[in-house]
Amino acid sequence: MTKSKLTMKNLAQIVGAIGLSATLMACNPASQDPETTWRDTTLTPSERANLLLEAMTLEQKQQQLVGNVPEIVPELPHCYGARHVRGIAELGIPTLRITNGPVGIGQNDCVDANIINENSPFWAAYTDPSSAKATALPSAMAVAASFDTNMAALFGQVIADEAKALALQVFEAPGVNLARNPVLGRNFEYNGEDPYLAGKIATAQIKKIQSEGVIAMAKHYAANEQETNRMNISQTVAPQVLHELYLLPFEMAVKDGEVASLMCSYNDVNGHQMCENEALLTGVLRDMWGFEGYVQSDFFAVKSTAKSMKAGLDHLMPQPLFWSPEKLNAALSSGELEVSDIDLALKRRYTQMFKMGIFERPIVQTPMDIAGGGEKARVIGQNSVVLLQNNSTLPFATSTQSVLVIGKASQVYAQQAVAGGVMVGKPMGAGGGSSDVVPHYTIAPVDGIKNVLKELGNTSVQVELALIEDDNSNLAQYAQAIRGADAIVIMVGSIAEEGADRATLSNESGVGEVVSMGDTLDWYTEHPNQITTVTRTDDKPLNPEHNSNTIEMISQVLAVSGNIAAKTALVMKNNAGISLPKSSDIIGAAGPAIVEAWFPGQEDGHIVADVLWGKVNPSAKSPVTYPYSGMGFLDAIKGDARYFPGIEVNGKGAVEYLEGLNIGYRWYDANISGQCNLTPQGTNSCVAFPFGHGLSYTEFEVSEPELSVTDTGIVVRAAVKNIGARAGAEVVQVYAGIPSEEQPPKRLVAFDKVSLEPGESREVEISIRFDASSHPFSTFDVASNQWVMPKGEHLVHVGTSSSPADLQSLSFDH
Repeated sequence: MTKSKLTMKNLAQIVGAIGLSATLMACNPASQDPETTWRDTTLTPSERANLLLEAMTLEQKQQQLVGNVPEIVPELPHCYGARHVRGIAELGIPTLRITNGPVGIGQNDCVDANIINENSPFWAAYTDPSSAKATALPSAMAVAASFDTNMAALFGQVIADEAKALALQVFEAPGVNLARNPVLGRNFEYNGEDPYLAGKIATAQIKKIQSEGVIAMAKHYAANEQETNRMNISQTVAPQVLHELYLLPFEMAVKDGEVASLMCSYNDVNGHQMCENEALLTGVLRDMWGFEGYVQSDFFAVKSTAKSMKAGLDHLMPQPLFWSPEKLNAALSSGELEVSDIDLALKRRYTQMFKMGIFERPIVQTPMDIAGGGEKARVIGQNSVVLLQNNSTLPFATSTQSVLVIGKASQVYAQQAVAGGVMVGKPMGAGGGSSDVVPHYTIAPVDGIKNVLKELGNTSVQVELALIEDDNSNLAQYAQAIRGADAIVIMVGSIAEEGADRATLSNESGVGEVVSMGDTLDWYTEHPNQITTVTRTDDKPLNPEHNSNTIEMISQVLAVSGNIAAKTALVMKNNAGISLPKSSDIIGAAGPAIVEAWFPGQEDGHIVADVLWGKVNPSAKSPVTYPYSGMGFLDAIKGDARYFPGIEVNGKGAVEYLEGLNIGYRWYDANISGQCNLTPQGTNSCVAFPFGHGLSYTEFEVSEPELSVTDTGIVVRAAVKNIGARAGAEVVQVYAGIPSEEQPPKRLVAFDKVSLEPGESREVEISIRFDASSHPFSTFDVASNQWVMPKGEHLVHVGTSSSPADLQSLSFDH
């Protein structure tokens, strides 16, 4: 009886409590409102995401998984966009607005709504040049050339500032694919041929961008090293090679940068399409690396419903397609998916959005600091220009009275500011690549020279522009101007763009024979974002290649009487490293000064002139190798389509990374072709300018390095002294030689940039941990699925480039 009475009493108490709770809820329903609950900023981002999901219907969740078809952005009626996920006002979920990169705020979620009508093409929302304007920064390759994480962070600051001004919350960058193929159309969007450099530069950008509340998205995961046939290509990459090269920058971005998002790519990797590649999206990315962010698809890359979500994809862009409500509901009904799968995908993204403060930030556009963005772009560019060769020509005297700028009439380099895909007579953004930025202004080369010399006190300089025809037929008429000029600036380069590689192919399918590689300064096409072919149905080329005869033009200019080379600067604006002729009139002591400016962006004219006239002292290093023509990696693989562009296997293009670990400078170091021997001077006979090379207007002396070894890593010390007459900066580079026969001779494992006044000396101390995310002294063991540090003598090379001539060597035993 006692137990029964107690039970009844407890029941009465429970009923009373329920009544009281109901009364309180009636008086104050907001106290249990899920919107109020998840708005509690004292909760963790993960807790807030869970509470938000509890408040959502299945229909709402499905809508939030995908991008929207082109439409007016709800919060910004002047913007017509197709890079967003429409918000849910009743739940307080903001519209998530995305912009492309990686060379500025590229194609974003706002083209002019007034120009859109029923006749507008489908792609107008993605590519129309009325897209919201931003700062066109130097290319990602240029930022990598700075070998300076401070420059990478400055780049990230511009991105964050302008994203917030335009009310954008996600930046689809940095790009961390590697320059395996020197003619890859998107090399300018990436950070060069070395995975450590790529990861280091990307991590610095990510940290700065995300510290300002903008989501960064490392891309394109993974092994997305060609544009040819990119949506139907299958890459075969040995697991060890995959981890040690192509996954390494992503691993650094995840572990060191805590990147909030990754983008999965179009291609297949080892038999599985990347957006449904469970081994890489879950097994490596989350289980091995501990990634806590979300994975977004590249645009139109997804090819399945349940399979992609189960593999680890969280967000499909740009439209519902395979994740439409109909397809999702069918997968739920069949048991292929559960609601918990949808919840997990959304939770990963919402957690990052809460972490960045996106739910609390109103979608309101504010004035952009146009001048400030331009100033930062100029600084980044100044620190990214590589002085490859000088011979005492540069800097030009500030008292220069006559300057002759020479370029090809068919090409942009001497005529316009250069970005990826820019074409003659058309503004930036005309190339069609998703990274294209529509700038507020541009500085052409001639204007830049005049402006810089005026800043240096020279207001009387005369600058003439000579545009030479492809066949060089009008060059002779400039002979007198060449002889009479105080300074000659020849501008050349290799324009590239998303959608195509710089190569002429035998057919439009993207597999088969390469007719010619676009790895020289002579090769160009009128439309850099279209793959060239030698035939089509009417026997005419689709996008024919042209020969600009640029090398011949340079030689003819230098051949004009009067020691022309001594007053000539050859300025290259390249997508990546280009092959150069092994001729004494261009390369060597008798040649002109040679400067690599990459794609400088909107401040092109100022950036190049700042370096040529010594307003700044160049300090950059090349993130790629420049081979001699006929002696490069592409020459060695020509004729074997398995390397590039692929052979057809089961209806797909199939590419094999047959060079294994030997890409970039590693390929030349290992002498894979058999013709790249070391000269008596310690240089490589195939290489015009090595990875990590770059000169200065002053000179540096690096002392004999010292090495200390601890249980956790090594410390390298070396004194660097500026023995020249002006302030400058040197990059101390550390390479490791791993005791394993399968490894290339060396790999970059650390670098440090030091600025010094004339006569100043400073000890550089570089600490490298054995357990660093870059795995500096380890190899990936496939059998155990982990990194292992080999036993034996580890070499440590310290110097100022990857060339043995510029390195001093030490060693330690492990």
